[in-house]
Amino acid sequence: MLLKAILIGIFCYLGSLSTPWILGTTGGWYTLTRPLVSGMIVGLILGDVQKGILIGVAVQAVYIALITPGGTMPADLNFVAYPAIALGVLSGADPKVAVTLAATIGIAGTIVFNFMMVLNSVYAHMGDRFVEKGDFRGIVLVNAVYPQITNFLLRFIPSFIAVYFGAPYIQHFVTATPKVVIDIMSVLGGMLPAVGIGILLKQVVKDVSLLAFFAVGFIAVVFLKLNMVALAMLGIAFAVMHYKYSSSNKEAIENEQ
Repeated sequence: MLLKAILIGIFCYLGSLSTPWILGTTGGWYTLTRPLVSGMIVGLILGDVQKGILIGVAVQAVYIALITPGGTMPADLNFVAYPAIALGVLSGADPKVAVTLAATIGIAGTIVFNFMMVLNSVYAHMGDRFVEKGDFRGIVLVNAVYPQITNFLLRFIPSFIAVYFGAPYIQHFVTATPKVVIDIMSVLGGMLPAVGIGILLKQVVKDVSLLAFFAVGFIAVVFLKLNMVALAMLGIAFAVMHYKYSSSNKEAIENEQ
């Protein structure tokens, strides 16, 4: 478990918002920290890929519309993606229960994120003094080295502690929790993905009539039991028809002809 906790802690750092090593935010925040990706990675590390992916998919739906406007972090997706999903896998609980645990840890993770921002402001003031002195080495340290050390410690240590020391406790917690509480957590965990999808639709859908496409997709998955390949082909067909026959695009196409 020691090596597994170390690996999860390292991936938590590599996927954080301020880590530059994997193509910046492209490879880290927008790839490694997506729960769909991290669920597979955590599953590989812990030896249960199927459970990791199932929890990752459920958690991804909750945070599918998460944005960080102006650096504001409503929930720390990085802690959701690694220590939270890891604890969900180790607990052996239903993915719906794991989603509830992940949401709680994600909100608590904002404390760590805000603390890191406070420390970075200290480095900024240190950098001002180095600039006045013309100390190039000091400028590099406060901009490229010290913040990464802080970021690593604040990501690795909580993740390591949560996975290494928290695994037995989370299993005991799930086992000892009354069934009615587990049922409540399952219901809440089942509702959270719907909230995430709802927020995404609110951001993306500009015309209420476009919800018809969402309804078609829902019917195709739930009632017609279409797989992802068939659903993707159906989505492409509807997208082409919508583009071709919508009023503005129709006029543009007719003018080209």
